[in-house]
Amino acid sequence: MHTRLWYCILAALTALLVLVTAERLTMEEQPDRTRLEQIADELRKMARQDQHAIMVEQDTKDAVIRRNTQRMKEIIAEIGWPTRSKVGDASWRAWLLVQHSDHDLDFQRECLRMMIEQPAGEVRLKDIAYLDDRTRVYEGRLQLYGTQFYVDETGTYGPRPIEDPEGLEERRKQMGMESFSEYRQSLLELSRKK
Repeated sequence: MHTRLWYCILAALTALLVLVTAERLTMEEQPDRTRLEQIADELRKMARQDQHAIMVEQDTKDAVIRRNTQRMKEIIAEIGWPTRSKVGDASWRAWLLVQHSDHDLDFQRECLRMMIEQPAGEVRLKDIAYLDDRTRVYEGRLQLYGTQFYVDETGTYGPRPIEDPEGLEERRKQMGMESFSEYRQSLLELSRKK
């Protein structure tokens, strides 16, 4: 009888030890809140630099984008995809930086995969749509959401070819995006300001 009791006690202690060890390992694997806030601040700064290089100092654009791409790879290796629960509103800035990493299509594809795999609410659906279209266009495929435009030799904006144009508005709606006509109009207005 005592032997059986000792086995039960030993089994319970072993199970408790396994749970405590697993919890400790999980906590050690997760970056602390302070580190995540530092990363969020860094993503915001990188996004500001990205936009400044694209809009103002275009001669620095390629260097800034390549530097940001490398840093994004390091951040993702450290924390995984920068989701809303990890970095708050800086999550969409992570997408923006990857969206501009056209020189590294494999990296964009990997980030798209990671974004799609996140639980609902952790990544903006429209960010997934934009990156999906971007990778499709660079792969020579038709875009799904109509986010990628070109400028022709006369300076006219036009959408790159779209798969199943009849289903475009429904796909955009499912991703929380404005209508295609509203989006197109906003791009045209933006182009006139340049």
